[in-house]
Amino acid sequence: MGQKPEDDKVSGASVAGPDDLAGWDPASQLGHPGDYPYTRGPYESMYQGRQWTMRQYAGFGTAAQTNARFRSLLDAGQTGLSVAFDLPTQMGLDSDDPLAVGEVGKVGVAIDSIDDMRILFNGIPLGEVTTSMTINSTAPILLLLYQLVAEEQGAPPGGIRGTTQNDILKEYIARGTYIYPVAPSMRLATDLIAYAAEELPNWNTVSISGYHIREAGSTAAQEIAFTIANGLAYVRAAEKAGLDVDLFAPRLSFFWNSHNDFLEEVAKFRAARRLWARLMRDVIGAANPASWKMRFHTQTAGSTLTAQQPHNNIVRTTLQALAAVLGGTQSLHTNSFDEALGLPTEESALIALRTQQIIGSESGVANSVDPLAGSYYIESMTDRLEAEARGLIDQIDALGGAESAIEAGFQQREIEEAAYAAARAIDSGESRIVGVNAFVSEEGSSFPVLAVDPSLEANQVDELARRRLARDSDRVDSLLADIAMTASGTDNLLHPIRAALGAGATVGEVSSSMRQVFGRYQA
Repeated sequence: MGQKPEDDKVSGASVAGPDDLAGWDPASQLGHPGDYPYTRGPYESMYQGRQWTMRQYAGFGTAAQTNARFRSLLDAGQTGLSVAFDLPTQMGLDSDDPLAVGEVGKVGVAIDSIDDMRILFNGIPLGEVTTSMTINSTAPILLLLYQLVAEEQGAPPGGIRGTTQNDILKEYIARGTYIYPVAPSMRLATDLIAYAAEELPNWNTVSISGYHIREAGSTAAQEIAFTIANGLAYVRAAEKAGLDVDLFAPRLSFFWNSHNDFLEEVAKFRAARRLWARLMRDVIGAANPASWKMRFHTQTAGSTLTAQQPHNNIVRTTLQALAAVLGGTQSLHTNSFDEALGLPTEESALIALRTQQIIGSESGVANSVDPLAGSYYIESMTDRLEAEARGLIDQIDALGGAESAIEAGFQQREIEEAAYAAARAIDSGESRIVGVNAFVSEEGSSFPVLAVDPSLEANQVDELARRRLARDSDRVDSLLADIAMTASGTDNLLHPIRAALGAGATVGEVSSSMRQVFGRYQA
């Protein structure tokens, strides 16, 4: 006997059908790939024309150690670099700063000056590879160090390609690696946008990040809304600074999290791309279609990795990566299965890269553009997520925009409530996590964990002292004073910062010269 449709409802299954898309217009909601509103992707041929960039996030210890990992990944077929910086570098502290004790090289590579940047990219042609740098408060400093080293290698300005995250607003919302108050931080972000428009035409100036918002516990709709609201804030700040939206907006990119709910994640990427296109065209008034296109990098969800039964993380990461590909990502990082235990080993990082390569080369999903288009479930969920995100953005606008909403704590409270609800669902067993509250095994597993050499910090501090002695200190002091003077005015800060870095000034010294003027942010 055949099963009746209503029998599905008895079992609790969600069955989407024509009623879920009543009045739905594929022309306005979908369009063709490469055409507005870009629901089906920003490019007509998508992966048939060019596969996504496989960009594994890496960085630990010294610049030399990370350079070796970069070379290993490139030899294994990785197609782009992604740099993780240690906390002192992210916070504008030199390795010898008292606040940096115990953190040098721990969660990323330690970069104190141009000498470290030279070592980091030694033997890697920066005119040929693209590099993503996860850096925010000190993004202008690290970009300029990268540019200086690329120019030393002979790379032309147009050949220097990559991305700085440079998304300071999400630091106040979800992550915490801020230095200065919101207003001067936004000035630095827009100064970088303006500088790159003149000096580095192929650099992606801001990677507007939903990743950390999702890692902090947001829902999929909140991730879309809070991230796009931040993107609109950068656009408006750059316009206020006198920049033409159609000149800088095509160099904006996004950074999304790919979480566990496979179909919801596919719909999330499609909804975000469509919402951004509509807001940029109809609200901001951008005229260039390139300004409407959302191009994005995706990373699988670190918060879903478990220390229990860590090999299960390979399966989680595979599903999350597949969702990102079906959602149309331009770049992808797959987490290593041992990251809940420590820094990824070379073996686990290779497995993570091979996961992408198998999806790209063996699964067949890249042979069709947006293959899930037209699915009752996917399209209705795409519509729902877009509507929910638009409603949250309207609330943020009513508070005066992303910056004012952050000061009022709106996004933070929303995320806290969502994270609490998710934690309660896991505690009650309503949300099942294999190896944690379901299918638990009593057997323990032992895995090699990458350990950072305890002598690293002392060696880095000693090397930094040697470099300070070898430079022209009077010239460096004069150039640092120029930065402080510029910070007191309105000129673009990146020009005096570049001069100081070229003379051997450190990340901490440059940050301190601005901190004297801007002060520190107090949450």
